[in-house]
Order: sequence, then C-alpha cells, then structure tokens
Amino acid sequence: MKRCSIRSCPGEYEQKRIVHVVKHEGEVIVFDNVLAEVCSACGDTLLPLSTVEALERMLKNPGKTLRTAPVYKMEEVARA
Repeated sequence: MKRCSIRSCPGEYEQKRIVHVVKHEGEVIVFDNVLAEVCSACGDTLLPLSTVEALERMLKNPGKTLRTAPVYKMEEVARA
C-alpha cells in the first residue's frame, strides 16, 4: 500500500469503490461504484488516471441515468 500524501497523516491508501459527485455544465452528476484510492486515516481520495478518463467519457456520452437524486441548496448560516 502507498502512504498518504497529506503531510503528517499516518494513513495508507486502500482501493475502494466510492460515490463521486461532480458539477458539469451546471448539473450535479453522481457516479456510483467509482474505483478510487482512499486514505485509511484521513479519507483523502485519489482517482487513478484510468478512472478519470472513464468519467470524462461518460460525461461526453452520458447514456441513460440509473435513477435521480434530490439536490438541496445550503442556506447561509449566521456566524456567532
């Protein structure tokens, strides 16, 4: 395993399947089951180049969606 790239983090990257969210042309797009390397300690996430290229291809030719998800806008929070 590869050590985490975040300074002073003792964790190591592990391959996992994650949910990856991007904003593309004003739309929120959710990708499920994305292969990534995730730090076991801090959660830092790295996407392999092959994964990034696959996501970019899917954005260019999206095909049919599996399902839809609600999107909520965070309201301003007053500072104390």
